[in-house]
Amino acid sequence: MNAHPIPDWDPRAPAVLEDQRLAYDEEREHCPVAYDEFLGWSLFRHDDIVHVLADPDTYANASAHRAVPNGMDPPEHTRYRHLLEAYFGPEQMSALEPRCRSIGAELAQVLAARGEVELVTQFAQPFSFQTLCAFVGWPAETWQGLRGWTDRNQHAALNPDATTGAALAQEFAGHVAGFLHGHGETAQSPGGDAVTGLMAAEPDGTALDERDIISILRNWTASHGTLTAGIGIIAWNLATQPELQHTLRQQPALIVPAIEEILRADGMLVANRRVTTRTAEMQGRTIPAGEQVSLNWIAANRDPRTFDDPDAVRLDRDQTDNLLFGAGIHNCVGAPLARLEMRVAVEELLEHTSMITLAGSTPDRDAYPSNGFRALPLHLS
Repeated sequence: MNAHPIPDWDPRAPAVLEDQRLAYDEEREHCPVAYDEFLGWSLFRHDDIVHVLADPDTYANASAHRAVPNGMDPPEHTRYRHLLEAYFGPEQMSALEPRCRSIGAELAQVLAARGEVELVTQFAQPFSFQTLCAFVGWPAETWQGLRGWTDRNQHAALNPDATTGAALAQEFAGHVAGFLHGHGETAQSPGGDAVTGLMAAEPDGTALDERDIISILRNWTASHGTLTAGIGIIAWNLATQPELQHTLRQQPALIVPAIEEILRADGMLVANRRVTTRTAEMQGRTIPAGEQVSLNWIAANRDPRTFDDPDAVRLDRDQTDNLLFGAGIHNCVGAPLARLEMRVAVEELLEHTSMITLAGSTPDRDAYPSNGFRALPLHLS
């Protein structure tokens, strides 16, 4: 067993959770490879994280619990990755966009009529999870149950407990298994939704195991908690930067680069894990084999060695080095869906309002594993 060093920091300390960006920026500059018992070895610098992403043989994704495809390495990862990429192609996204836009427009119209709104629970969450239901093929009313499960799952990530984790996994599996059994009666051939396609898929000539389908759907559902955070962060930036908001209203073609740049400067997901398969050296520190390594996306995307004036939201910034959706063989397979949803959400919010500003109440910032908002009071006019 490895003898662990004295912890360098506490990622769950109140001061860290109160202002995650500041805390991670400070760690990046003063302790770029920081050990603690909760996250293992945290990496904060852009170049170090890119190095890890480019070396999956040393920094593995394999998980103790089956997770498709996130907790896999090649060749198993490659098989599932190839299968899942088909659900996020241009044709699939184009087919989904009208339904996505209808959901966004309906929600935005209702909020615009109210004036004072709480964006997270009244727009970001219902938009994210209703769109997920449309994509997957779940009944529209399922979204509220998915939202509740995601909230509990995120809370468990900050306060991990084996019993709670198992209960959450069982809760999701039970819910989805019942739906799959009913769905299977009409899913004899690939249809227009993802569940029908997954149930009919036969990669390498073998049908997907029900456990794998549940794992895939659990990953997609959990990621929509991250999407909710992203929509909140974007809306907050629009409300606090009136010139940026005005520019996007006048030049909607800039909405796409604006989303990428806003979420570079203020990321919606804190970190992802890897495990060392052999001893590794990083910034003069030795990380033994079998250790957890945490890749801090927020700090990396704000690294001044890579991004000049990283706090500034620049619509003309080159996004080549942006790690918003990761990089390498494990980059986010669902990025096309996330980009579609965020673009449509912003377009519909701007289309149905003339101005978005902060309301009187103080926004409530979320914490690890998210970096969004628990509550974001806004005034829409």
